[in-house]
Order: sequence, then C-alpha cells, then structure tokens
Amino acid sequence: MNIPQNLKYTKDHEWISIEGDIATIGITDFAQGELGDIVYVDITLTGNALAAEDVFGTVEAVKTVSDLFLPIAGTIIEINPVLEATPELVNSDAYGQGWMVKVKVNNPTDVDALINAEDYGKLIG
Repeated sequence: MNIPQNLKYTKDHEWISIEGDIATIGITDFAQGELGDIVYVDITLTGNALAAEDVFGTVEAVKTVSDLFLPIAGTIIEINPVLEATPELVNSDAYGQGWMVKVKVNNPTDVDALINAEDYGKLIG
C-alpha cells in the first residue's frame, strides 16, 4: 500500500498536500483500491467556499458512488481538468496526476489536525 510520508490524510481517505495557502487534494491509494475501477469524477464547485468535511463532489466506480469530503476549510480554485476525460488516473496515479482539486486554504495550520502517514497506515490496517 502506497502511503507517502509527506502528505496528510483524513479518516474519509482523502490526502492533502499544502504549499503556502494552496492545498492539493485527492483520494488515497487505499480508497481507489476499495472503490475499484473509477469511471467518473463529478466536481463542480469551483469558486465555492466550503467548510472542513463538506462534500465537494463524488467519485463513481463501476459498482458504487462515493462522496468526496474537503479535509480543511477553503475555496476550490481549480479542478483537475484531465479527470473528465481520464478518470482512471485516480486508480493509476492517486497521488500524482489523479489529484482532484486545488483549494485556497482559509487557515493553513488546520492541516496540523489531520492524520500523518504512520497513523493513516494504522487506520487502514
């Protein structure tokens, strides 16, 4: 299981990397594996200010649809444009080209309350 040490995680299986006040967010390798083949990513909230744990979209796999939860409060400033045509990038490169949104973070220190890689590994067993 791939759990990069430089990222933070949520109990809902999202990952976040932060540079200054911009966060990049996606779902973890564990989450994409549990979902199976991803066929559609639906995120339409560009420009919307959201609170931590608000739903910012859905990811659809062959047999299920799962909500996506924002790890920290902020405003979605970019949606990964390649996921519309190639949602399977979430399966093949969850921590790279399969990122989902970029968010202007309200308070960058909020990321400190998220789960580190070691604890996320324990969470998923």
